[in-house]
Amino acid sequence: MDDINERHRVRMERKKAVIDQTIAAATRTIGIIIVNTGNGKGKSSSGFGMVSRALGHGMKVAVVQFIKGAMSTGEENFLRRFPDEVEFHAMGEGYTWDTQDRVRDTEKALEAWAMAKRFMQDPSIGLVLLDELNIALKYRYLDVDMVIDDLLARPAMQHVVITGRGAPDALIDIADTVTEMNVVKHAFKAGIAAQAGTEF
Repeated sequence: MDDINERHRVRMERKKAVIDQTIAAATRTIGIIIVNTGNGKGKSSSGFGMVSRALGHGMKVAVVQFIKGAMSTGEENFLRRFPDEVEFHAMGEGYTWDTQDRVRDTEKALEAWAMAKRFMQDPSIGLVLLDELNIALKYRYLDVDMVIDDLLARPAMQHVVITGRGAPDALIDIADTVTEMNVVKHAFKAGIAAQAGTEF
């Protein structure tokens, strides 16, 4: 047992040296673009986790939800308790398979983008969450080049988190951090309904 413990200690000592060196080399501080995409659960949940984290550091936060808006969610109900710290705008009318109206969905996406752009021009806002923006880009409700131009023109220290399946390659190219959520197993496949507190 002592041999196993000593090998572990030596391995962790080497690992710490590598990690410390990597941390020491990361000296730049800028606002970053984070994209959460993929077919797995957790994209929006991660985004709202970062909203909580930013609020914990005293930042003002803005949330613009594309597509979503037809039903109330736990995150919306919670964050509306903090009107001085959070601007929350659910600006969609529901899932695309429910709305079935591309013209109307495009109008709503353009309205949501105008709101997002307003927040991305405000240096007092530390983090902007653009929830399900990737869906609006995937269905071409919004022009990806316009979106990228506006993202790159935001205040230098402002963070932007973008969620949704099907992030376009052009957005991935300009993002600083990209995570793809993959499905391993999902309760819905076993006939378990979406439930308050875990799905909405």
